Amino acid sequence: MNAPARIDHSRKDPTPEGLTITVRDERFNRGTKPARWWTGDAFGTAWLNTLSATFPRGEAFFIEAVKAHREGAPPKLEAEIRAFVRQEINHTREHVAFNRIATDAGYDITAIDTKVKELLELIRGRPAIVDLGVTMALEHFTAMMAHDFLKNPDHFADADPEVAAMWRWHAVEEVEHKGVAFDTWLHATRDWSDWKRWKTRNLLMVLVTIRFFRNRWVDALGLLAQDGITGWKARLGLARNLWMKPGMLRRIAPAWFAYFRPGFHPWDHDDRALIGKYEGEFEAALLPAE
Repeated sequence: MNAPARIDHSRKDPTPEGLTITVRDERFNRGTKPARWWTGDAFGTAWLNTLSATFPRGEAFFIEAVKAHREGAPPKLEAEIRAFVRQEINHTREHVAFNRIATDAGYDITAIDTKVKELLELIRGRPAIVDLGVTMALEHFTAMMAHDFLKNPDHFADADPEVAAMWRWHAVEEVEHKGVAFDTWLHATRDWSDWKRWKTRNLLMVLVTIRFFRNRWVDALGLLAQDGITGWKARLGLARNLWMKPGMLRRIAPAWFAYFRPGFHPWDHDDRALIGKYEGEFEAALLPAE
């Protein structure tokens, strides 16, 4: 009988040659009052609002989870972690501003923020490596969604221009640093067996997926109710948005399944062309990371 195939997580430099994580210090949604449905419809707006409401606390969690494992990291990874932290700090700032315009438009997002706060308090005290594994899974989600936001014009075809610009700016940096949490995980678990690494990251992804979509679905329905859209109309409309047009969940499904493959790395799919497109359009916004 043949021996089982070895799961290879020991790749030395999986990020693309020449990739630089760049901090783009942009500001959006200051003093603007976009129409209440910034994407042009209630369902896409509700989905973006519920995502944004989780980001300030969520991205602070990501930063701490990655920083906790930077000791002894190779110089290249250490520099990428520093740039990752700077990008995430800017994302937090801009989503605070975005959430403020949502509140000013009459949306009550305090319940979403409270839920995230309670969840983070509940998991406090777990081993730090679990926080990193959760961060790695959620960073894969943000990278998948970011890729689709940049590639699929349906997301922002009818959106407020400044709102769309903010989400595209955030998306390009999520694509750019999509390997940092994963590479930090590889560094932090370098003494683990391949089997333990593979089993743990996949189990965490399953748990994160269930909780992420259950909570975001409930949160989005709550925001739709604030627009007077309830019952089957809310559920059907949201499902159509997520699975049909723009169809984000349908479009990211292959990338989600790829995560479970032995030897997976986020940069197995090189989508730097999306970063290049953004840089061509917004060259003046670039601020190279130190």
